[in-house]
Amino acid sequence: SESAAKKRLNMHIVFRIAWRYFFSKSRQTVINRINAIAVLVVVVASASLLVVLSAFSGLKEFGVNFTSGLDPDFKLIPKQGKTLVMDSLVIQELNTLPITSWAPVLEEKVFLSFESKNQVAYLKGVPKDYPKTLPVDSLVLVGEWSQMEHSQTVMGYGLASALGVGVFDYDSFLNVTVPEENSSSILNNTRLKTRPLYVVGLYRISDDLDKKYVFAPLSFAQELLNYPDTLFSAIEIKTPLLSKDQLQEQLSASLRSKLRLLDRNDLNAAFYKMLKTENLAVYLIFTLVLIIALFNVVGALLMMMVDKRPQFTIYHAMGLTPSQIRQLFFTLGCLISFWGGIVGVILASAIVLTQQFFPFIYVPGTAIAYPVIWDVGNILLVLVTVFVLGSIASFWATRNKEIAAYQAN
Repeated sequence: SESAAKKRLNMHIVFRIAWRYFFSKSRQTVINRINAIAVLVVVVASASLLVVLSAFSGLKEFGVNFTSGLDPDFKLIPKQGKTLVMDSLVIQELNTLPITSWAPVLEEKVFLSFESKNQVAYLKGVPKDYPKTLPVDSLVLVGEWSQMEHSQTVMGYGLASALGVGVFDYDSFLNVTVPEENSSSILNNTRLKTRPLYVVGLYRISDDLDKKYVFAPLSFAQELLNYPDTLFSAIEIKTPLLSKDQLQEQLSASLRSKLRLLDRNDLNAAFYKMLKTENLAVYLIFTLVLIIALFNVVGALLMMMVDKRPQFTIYHAMGLTPSQIRQLFFTLGCLISFWGGIVGVILASAIVLTQQFFPFIYVPGTAIAYPVIWDVGNILLVLVTVFVLGSIASFWATRNKEIAAYQAN
């Protein structure tokens, strides 16, 4: 209709005028400086937000590598009890899954003793080809990950330091002790079962993990715990190309009813929850900085409206309505916010990519480059945040009806 066509024409005129105001200079030098400062502040605030989010993403990945260094891609654990039975049907189904490799493991808390020193840790019985599922052999700092004969072990560097254990010390053995199940004396004292191991390697990841695990052959763990060959604590799976949901769909109904599938997020639920909370806190803090920065946009729009007030009668003669004049300056505010955000993202991306591939900032006292990750998700988050908050600020600055009242006069 004619009214709709006229409305579209007026909207086009509104955008063209706002675009012209965005690039043109005012006769007042103060107005030009205020506009330039408003754009500059939005650029700096959006760039800072992206740099901080990228740095936090890098720190998160850096921390995850240490925290989940001994975690597989996926882990099948029993829904009830502490052990699962792996019969021929389970083995057949695991072999038909589209996964790289899998390994049954046997894990139990044990008491370690070496000479006069004692320590509590987790014994993890693994098969000989376990490095195919989890490349733990590449984490060995001292010694080697051998074929894991019956009495050999690879333990954490922290455990070895606490006990004073040496590598390839065949004169002194590491004693592993567990309580024997279903065996109590008349005095109700639990019998203890002890078996010796000798250390052939030490792994090192982080302080917590270095004091947690002692790796031993499956045969040793089964004999120590009196478990049959078909009883295990979990089944670890390596499949970097599948998500948890995709792998869950591949499992049969019988397996899903007995076993629970966990990924690295599930295995480190508390750690990932803490990271998400910290990420949200960082985002909210720098969003507050961005909100404060957008007050400059409000001031720039108010000053622009004062500067362009003599032209309101011309807009009225052109057929623009009061709401369209308010929309003109609202569009101008959105342009300032959006283009300021775009420039800020480009500037921050250049800084982040330079640090990621050609690092120039290092962790104090080390030769480790400060970790950052250039992520498209962070870029979209920054742009959406800047545009939404900029639109709200522009709406707040142009909400006053004095523009329309002046135009009507």
